[in-house]
Amino acid sequence: MSEATALPPHWQRFDRASLVATPWKNGGGLTREIVCQPPGADLARFDWRVSIAHIASDGPFSAFPGVDRVITLLEGGGVQLDSSDGSVAHCLGTPWQPFAFAGEARIDSRLLGGPCEDFNVMTRRAACRATVRVLRAGGFGVEADLAPSAGLGLVLRGHWQLGPSSADGTGTPLSPGQGLWWSGGPGPQQGHCADADAALLWVTIHPVLTAKE
Repeated sequence: MSEATALPPHWQRFDRASLVATPWKNGGGLTREIVCQPPGADLARFDWRVSIAHIASDGPFSAFPGVDRVITLLEGGGVQLDSSDGSVAHCLGTPWQPFAFAGEARIDSRLLGGPCEDFNVMTRRAACRATVRVLRAGGFGVEADLAPSAGLGLVLRGHWQLGPSSADGTGTPLSPGQGLWWSGGPGPQQGHCADADAALLWVTIHPVLTAKE
């Protein structure tokens, strides 16, 4: 069975190496967007967005009122994050440790040891919330009715199988730097990697329920 027929229609594969880089207006870095939902939404109207940033110099972060953010160092020396009001004072210096903060915060960043690559998740607070964690060697499983209808997985280390993605139970194979995101239906209910040092960056997006719901 080919990868094209194995994937459900609401799943999309991606490869970090092929993401399009967009330079920042201030010249301090690049952003490679992985997914922005709903389709066609701009930075003022998205519900959730995931990207990878290359930070090349010290400087301020853009403010996003009404948005919650989670940033994870992927590689490089990291960055010191400080807000003007003192609400944020965090050393993002250890890879694969997610850090959450409010998008309203006026953040200044200072490189700790040269350029770095960071994984960014942003969610519109009134619409949804994100959980970001790193899954290690072994695997995971969830009941189909508990699987979130939106999310993303990015392989950090090891060779993973995510699925099942078809009636015959075959999973979607992913190598380091590869991943998949989904929206509008259940994501992978199982994941497995036998490599002892395996790591998978795992994002789940949960809608904010109203009183009627």
